[in-house]
Amino acid sequence: MIEPSGTGTVAVIRAKLHDIRVTDADLDYQGSITLDPDHCDAVGIMPLEFVEVWNKNSGARITTYVIYGKRGSRCCVLNGAAARTCQPGDPVIIVARATIQPEQLEKMRPRVALFNAGNEVQKLLEYRVGRDARGRSTFRIATLRKRRATGRR
Repeated sequence: MIEPSGTGTVAVIRAKLHDIRVTDADLDYQGSITLDPDHCDAVGIMPLEFVEVWNKNSGARITTYVIYGKRGSRCCVLNGAAARTCQPGDPVIIVARATIQPEQLEKMRPRVALFNAGNEVQKLLEYRVGRDARGRSTFRIATLRKRRATGRR
């Protein structure tokens, strides 16, 4: 088993929007991805933060920055050149990363929002890294919140 030595840094996931659907693509906008601030707040993604966008339909992977759209709109709009990588309806994964010292990993609690086809958060998760009795790294996923059934459609 090779454990990080503590020298240098590693890039790790900080926040993730999983299976959010693209609502629009605007080639003529000056660039970026427009997201509902409510979705960003749920996991801690900030405006102007660089994120990676992975299209599950096409396999396209891009890096762009976040701008906030209208709160409550459930929007996910690829703008500028990024608009060429996705079509409305495509499920994407949006990941924000952080660069940390390996010894900081156990203190991190990356948040992950899982979406339904209507861009509603179905579950809010947290990734947790720890140590077992022998000092080896462990990983688990904790559910923070599940969407309550409302009986409405």
